[in-house]
Amino acid sequence: MTLAGKQVLITGGGTGVGADMAGAFAAEGARVVIAGRRPEPLQQVAASTGARAITADVTDEASVQAMFEAAGPCDIVIANAGAADSAPFHRVDLEQWNRMLAVNLTGTFLTLREGLAQMPDWGRLIAVASTAGLKGYRYVAPYAAAKHGVVGLIRSLALEIAKRPVTANALCPGFLDTEMTERSIANIMDKTGGSRNQATSALTAGNPQGRLIQPAEVSAAALWLCGAGSDSINGQAIAIAGGEL
Repeated sequence: MTLAGKQVLITGGGTGVGADMAGAFAAEGARVVIAGRRPEPLQQVAASTGARAITADVTDEASVQAMFEAAGPCDIVIANAGAADSAPFHRVDLEQWNRMLAVNLTGTFLTLREGLAQMPDWGRLIAVASTAGLKGYRYVAPYAAAKHGVVGLIRSLALEIAKRPVTANALCPGFLDTEMTERSIANIMDKTGGSRNQATSALTAGNPQGRLIQPAEVSAAALWLCGAGSDSINGQAIAIAGGEL
Protein backbone atom coordinates (compact mmCIF):
# COMPACT_ATOMS: atom_id res chain seq x y z
CA MET A 1 0.00 0.00 0.00
CA THR A 2 1.25 3.46 -0.84
CA LEU A 3 0.04 6.86 0.25
CA ALA A 4 0.99 8.43 -3.06
CA GLY A 5 -2.05 10.17 -4.49
CA LYS A 6 -4.15 9.78 -1.36
CA GLN A 7 -5.48 12.92 0.29
CA VAL A 8 -5.18 13.45 4.03
CA LEU A 9 -6.86 16.20 6.01
CA ILE A 10 -5.36 17.13 9.38
CA THR A 11 -7.12 19.51 11.75
CA GLY A 12 -4.96 21.51 14.11
CA GLY A 13 -2.32 21.31 11.40
CA GLY A 14 -0.55 24.57 12.14
CA THR A 15 1.38 23.53 15.23
CA GLY A 16 2.60 20.58 17.29
CA VAL A 17 1.62 17.09 16.25
CA GLY A 18 -0.56 18.33 13.40
CA ALA A 19 2.35 20.19 11.80
CA ASP A 20 4.62 17.18 12.20
CA MET A 21 2.01 14.90 10.65
CA ALA A 22 1.69 17.24 7.68
CA GLY A 23 5.38 16.85 6.96
CA ALA A 24 5.36 13.09 7.55
CA PHE A 25 2.42 12.39 5.23
CA ALA A 26 3.74 14.74 2.55
CA ALA A 27 7.08 12.90 2.66
CA GLU A 28 5.19 9.67 1.91
CA GLY A 29 3.62 11.16 -1.18
CA ALA A 30 0.18 12.06 0.17
CA ARG A 31 -1.66 15.22 -0.80
CA VAL A 32 -1.99 17.05 2.50
CA VAL A 33 -4.64 19.52 3.60
CA ILE A 34 -4.21 21.22 6.97
CA ALA A 35 -6.90 23.15 8.81
CA GLY A 36 -7.05 25.38 11.84
CA ARG A 37 -8.34 28.65 13.17
CA ARG A 38 -5.16 30.72 12.80
CA PRO A 39 -4.01 31.32 9.21
CA GLU A 40 -0.44 32.40 10.05
CA PRO A 41 0.90 29.09 11.44
CA LEU A 42 -1.04 27.19 8.78
CA GLN A 43 0.68 29.15 6.04
CA GLN A 44 4.08 28.50 7.61
CA VAL A 45 3.48 24.75 7.65
CA ALA A 46 2.06 24.86 4.14
CA ALA A 47 5.16 26.64 2.89
CA SER A 48 7.50 24.04 4.39
CA THR A 49 5.50 20.91 3.50
CA GLY A 50 3.58 21.74 0.34
CA ALA A 51 0.28 21.25 2.17
CA ARG A 52 -2.85 23.18 1.29
CA ALA A 53 -4.17 25.32 4.16
CA ILE A 54 -7.82 25.95 5.03
CA THR A 55 -9.00 28.16 7.87
CA ALA A 56 -11.73 26.43 9.88
CA ASP A 57 -13.20 26.14 13.38
CA VAL A 58 -13.87 22.51 14.29
CA THR A 59 -16.39 23.51 16.96
CA ASP A 60 -18.66 25.08 14.31
CA GLU A 61 -20.72 22.67 12.18
CA ALA A 62 -21.02 24.97 9.19
CA SER A 63 -17.28 25.69 9.29
CA VAL A 64 -16.44 21.98 9.30
CA GLN A 65 -18.76 21.35 6.38
CA ALA A 66 -17.20 24.23 4.47
CA MET A 67 -13.75 22.83 5.28
CA PHE A 68 -14.55 19.54 3.57
CA GLU A 69 -16.19 21.28 0.63
CA ALA A 70 -12.98 23.26 0.13
CA ALA A 71 -10.74 20.24 0.66
CA GLY A 72 -12.57 17.79 -1.59
CA PRO A 73 -12.80 14.03 -0.95
CA CYS A 74 -10.27 12.83 1.61
CA ASP A 75 -9.01 9.28 2.03
CA ILE A 76 -7.55 9.94 5.48
CA VAL A 77 -9.06 12.27 8.07
CA ILE A 78 -7.13 13.05 11.25
CA ALA A 79 -9.05 14.89 13.98
CA ASN A 80 -6.09 16.41 15.78
CA ALA A 81 -7.34 19.85 16.84
CA GLY A 82 -7.56 20.20 20.59
CA ALA A 83 -6.85 22.35 23.60
CA ALA A 84 -6.12 21.85 27.28
CA ASP A 85 -6.27 23.87 30.46
CA SER A 86 -6.17 23.03 34.13
CA ALA A 87 -7.93 23.93 37.35
CA PRO A 88 -9.00 22.16 40.55
CA PHE A 89 -12.39 20.57 40.01
CA HIS A 90 -14.18 22.86 42.45
CA ARG A 91 -12.98 25.88 40.48
CA VAL A 92 -14.08 24.65 37.05
CA ASP A 93 -16.87 26.84 35.73
CA LEU A 94 -19.39 25.92 33.06
CA GLU A 95 -17.67 28.02 30.40
CA GLN A 96 -14.40 26.12 30.88
CA TRP A 97 -16.23 22.78 30.86
CA ASN A 98 -18.10 23.61 27.66
CA ARG A 99 -14.95 24.93 25.98
CA MET A 100 -13.01 21.72 26.64
CA LEU A 101 -15.84 19.52 25.36
CA ALA A 102 -16.43 21.72 22.31
CA VAL A 103 -12.92 21.64 20.89
CA ASN A 104 -11.80 18.20 22.05
CA LEU A 105 -14.97 16.12 21.70
CA THR A 106 -17.53 17.96 19.56
CA GLY A 107 -14.78 19.01 17.17
CA THR A 108 -13.69 15.41 16.77
CA PHE A 109 -17.28 14.29 16.22
CA LEU A 110 -17.95 16.89 13.54
CA THR A 111 -14.64 16.26 11.77
CA LEU A 112 -15.04 12.49 11.64
CA ARG A 113 -18.74 12.61 10.75
CA GLU A 114 -18.22 14.93 7.80
CA GLY A 115 -15.02 13.13 6.83
CA LEU A 116 -16.73 9.76 6.71
CA ALA A 117 -19.64 11.13 4.69
CA GLN A 118 -17.37 12.20 1.83
CA MET A 119 -14.93 9.25 1.85
CA PRO A 120 -14.86 7.74 -1.62
CA ASP A 121 -14.14 4.13 -0.64
CA TRP A 122 -11.05 3.07 1.30
CA GLY A 123 -10.43 5.33 4.25
CA ARG A 124 -8.84 5.95 7.61
CA LEU A 125 -10.37 7.97 10.45
CA ILE A 126 -7.91 8.85 13.20
CA ALA A 127 -8.52 10.87 16.36
CA VAL A 128 -5.61 12.23 18.34
CA ALA A 129 -6.78 11.71 21.90
CA SER A 130 -4.49 11.43 24.94
CA THR A 131 -3.55 9.17 27.80
CA ALA A 132 -6.12 11.39 29.55
CA GLY A 133 -8.65 9.43 27.49
CA LEU A 134 -7.52 6.23 29.19
CA LYS A 135 -6.89 7.31 32.78
CA GLY A 136 -7.43 10.25 35.08
CA TYR A 137 -5.13 13.14 35.90
CA ARG A 138 -5.55 15.72 38.63
CA TYR A 139 -6.74 19.20 37.70
CA VAL A 140 -7.83 18.40 34.14
CA ALA A 141 -11.25 16.80 34.68
CA PRO A 142 -12.97 18.54 31.71
CA TYR A 143 -10.11 17.68 29.35
CA ALA A 144 -10.00 14.07 30.54
CA ALA A 145 -13.77 13.76 30.23
CA ALA A 146 -13.60 15.03 26.65
CA LYS A 147 -10.77 12.68 25.70
CA HIS A 148 -12.54 9.71 27.31
CA GLY A 149 -15.49 10.69 25.12
CA VAL A 150 -13.26 10.61 22.04
CA VAL A 151 -12.17 7.05 22.86
CA GLY A 152 -15.79 5.98 23.31
CA LEU A 153 -16.75 7.65 20.05
CA ILE A 154 -14.00 5.81 18.18
CA ARG A 155 -14.90 2.42 19.65
CA SER A 156 -18.54 2.84 18.71
CA LEU A 157 -17.85 4.23 15.25
CA ALA A 158 -15.45 1.38 14.49
CA LEU A 159 -18.25 -1.14 14.94
CA GLU A 160 -20.54 0.73 12.58
CA ILE A 161 -18.00 0.87 9.75
CA ALA A 162 -16.41 -2.55 10.29
CA LYS A 163 -17.90 -3.99 7.08
CA ARG A 164 -16.40 -1.19 5.00
CA PRO A 165 -12.75 -0.75 3.95
CA VAL A 166 -12.55 2.06 6.51
CA THR A 167 -11.12 1.97 10.02
CA ALA A 168 -11.38 4.31 13.01
CA ASN A 169 -8.73 4.50 15.71
CA ALA A 170 -7.48 6.85 18.41
CA LEU A 171 -3.89 7.72 19.21
CA CYS A 172 -3.31 8.44 22.89
CA PRO A 173 0.04 10.11 23.53
CA GLY A 174 1.30 11.12 26.94
CA PHE A 175 2.69 14.59 27.55
CA LEU A 176 4.11 15.80 24.25
CA ASP A 177 7.09 17.96 23.46
CA THR A 178 4.87 20.63 21.90
CA GLU A 179 3.72 24.20 22.39
CA MET A 180 0.74 23.01 24.45
CA THR A 181 3.01 21.30 26.96
CA GLU A 182 5.24 24.38 27.06
CA ARG A 183 2.20 26.33 28.25
CA SER A 184 1.59 23.70 30.93
CA ILE A 185 5.21 23.95 32.04
CA ALA A 186 4.95 27.73 32.26
CA ASN A 187 1.75 27.39 34.28
CA ILE A 188 3.40 25.01 36.74
CA MET A 189 6.39 27.33 37.12
CA ASP A 190 4.08 30.28 37.75
CA LYS A 191 2.04 28.47 40.38
CA THR A 192 4.90 26.69 42.18
CA GLY A 193 7.80 29.07 41.73
CA GLY A 194 9.92 26.12 40.64
CA SER A 195 12.39 25.86 37.79
CA ARG A 196 11.65 24.72 34.27
CA ASN A 197 13.41 21.42 34.94
CA GLN A 198 11.27 20.84 38.01
CA ALA A 199 8.09 21.64 36.11
CA THR A 200 9.07 19.34 33.24
CA SER A 201 9.94 16.56 35.68
CA ALA A 202 6.48 16.86 37.21
CA LEU A 203 4.94 16.14 33.81
CA THR A 204 7.31 13.31 32.85
CA ALA A 205 7.13 11.57 36.22
CA GLY A 206 4.27 9.34 35.04
CA ASN A 207 6.20 8.14 31.99
CA PRO A 208 8.38 5.13 32.88
CA GLN A 209 10.89 6.36 30.29
CA GLY A 210 10.99 9.71 32.07
CA ARG A 211 10.59 11.88 28.98
CA LEU A 212 8.18 13.85 26.84
CA ILE A 213 6.75 12.12 23.76
CA GLN A 214 8.05 13.47 20.46
CA PRO A 215 5.48 14.52 17.82
CA ALA A 216 7.28 12.32 15.27
CA GLU A 217 6.35 9.27 17.34
CA VAL A 218 2.67 10.09 16.97
CA SER A 219 3.11 10.75 13.26
CA ALA A 220 4.79 7.36 12.85
CA ALA A 221 1.82 5.66 14.51
CA ALA A 222 -0.59 7.50 12.22
CA LEU A 223 1.38 6.41 9.16
CA TRP A 224 1.29 2.82 10.42
CA LEU A 225 -2.50 2.95 10.71
CA CYS A 226 -2.64 4.04 7.07
CA GLY A 227 -0.14 1.55 5.75
CA ALA A 228 -0.03 -2.05 4.63
CA GLY A 229 -1.29 -4.60 7.16
CA SER A 230 -3.43 -2.12 9.09
CA ASP A 231 -6.84 -3.28 7.85
CA SER A 232 -7.72 -5.12 11.07
CA ILE A 233 -6.60 -2.33 13.40
CA ASN A 234 -10.01 -0.86 14.16
CA GLY A 235 -11.58 0.67 17.25
CA GLN A 236 -8.30 0.86 19.12
CA ALA A 237 -7.03 3.48 21.55
CA ILE A 238 -3.27 3.20 21.13
CA ALA A 239 -1.19 4.57 23.99
CA ILE A 240 2.05 6.26 23.02
CA ALA A 241 3.37 6.83 26.48
CA GLY A 242 6.53 4.87 27.22
CA GLY A 243 4.68 2.20 29.17
CA GLU A 244 2.61 4.56 31.35
CA LEU A 245 -0.52 2.52 30.58
